[in-house]
Amino acid sequence: MIVPNLYALTQEHWIRTLVETTQDLTLTADYALEQQIGFKLRLANQRHLEIFNRRMPDITPTQFAVLAKLRDEARISQNHLGRLVGMDAATTKGVIDRLRKKGLVHSTPSKTDMRRLEISLTDEGIAVTAKAIATAQEISAETVGNLTPREVDRLLALLEKL
Repeated sequence: MIVPNLYALTQEHWIRTLVETTQDLTLTADYALEQQIGFKLRLANQRHLEIFNRRMPDITPTQFAVLAKLRDEARISQNHLGRLVGMDAATTKGVIDRLRKKGLVHSTPSKTDMRRLEISLTDEGIAVTAKAIATAQEISAETVGNLTPREVDRLLALLEKL
């Protein structure tokens, strides 16, 4: 589609050209935001976050992800931890710093590479994480409360494909 120089046209020509150009955009006429996957995913995530924030006001979902992964990994480098939970290095550092201030994690230099920090849960972090995981399971159940167990399994499988 060639778009003419609209500045050079008279008002009448400009309106006619605009109408003709707009007619080429009919593919978007059937667009309904409410039927778009991104919109549906955002609403589902928003619902989940509202439940999460109500049930666990003291930690963020990102902090929870880090704590849960640390429970699984015990002691892990900060960079590797970030990769496992899908965060860049700067975000990971910020989350670790906030968790350290709360007394939930501590970091020590690696025994094999002094430039690398290894992160682990403190005793308080272990207790908070155990409680948070139990609450997270309840949050997940509440989030998908309108679905059957089979629908939940299917949803998880489909999301995995994305």
